[in-house]
Amino acid sequence: MSAALVVDDLSVSFGGLDALREVSIAADRGVVTGLIGPNGAGKTTLFNVVCGLQGAKAGTVRLDGRDVSRFRPHRRARLGLARTFQRLETFGSLTVRENLLVAAEAQVRIASREVDALLERVGLRDVASEYVDTLSTGTARLVEVGRALATRPEVLLLDEPSSGLDGAETERFGALLGDLARDGLAVLLVEHDVDLVMQACAWIHVLDFGELIASGTPDGVRADSAVQRAYLGNEAS
Repeated sequence: MSAALVVDDLSVSFGGLDALREVSIAADRGVVTGLIGPNGAGKTTLFNVVCGLQGAKAGTVRLDGRDVSRFRPHRRARLGLARTFQRLETFGSLTVRENLLVAAEAQVRIASREVDALLERVGLRDVASEYVDTLSTGTARLVEVGRALATRPEVLLLDEPSSGLDGAETERFGALLGDLARDGLAVLLVEHDVDLVMQACAWIHVLDFGELIASGTPDGVRADSAVQRAYLGNEAS
């Protein structure tokens, strides 16, 4: 396996507050990598820097070995980076299928029939003709995931994608993550559902107050005393 995304010594400040301090992480191809930590730990800030939506005080972002730290978001997307958002960012006045087609046509990479196959894969075939603003939050999050996949990314950043999903939907989503990894995609997952993270991820990074406090396998992270104090608490027992 090789790293599709590498973040080196990333530091971000808002005024006098350090949101990230010398954070270094990587996401390998063919692996679901977790990024966890308490609210306010800096997870979404890191995503925003990786995507080019937020500037950094120091550090670099590399996609497939290429330094993209100064690239605008659309250039990073063209190089194979896609993401979903903690706050839903869908086109509510379009249908589910149209949401995916917008992304596909913007990238000029994917045929209409492939969008239909993607709708099936993500579990949206039965609601493909529904307008997104009529859907439940959980289903709309799947639309975001499908739309990101329609760009055929090399690296997929998912920001709390299981929020709003019920137990059965979360289980199917975990299976989808495994399928995507087996296809060679690098997935970086921010998620508060600890069970999903521990089951789906092969490697996990943990942030707390803008600092990386642990990186390792699910078992190693769960057993880490610093992670238990900062985040997992009784979940680790």
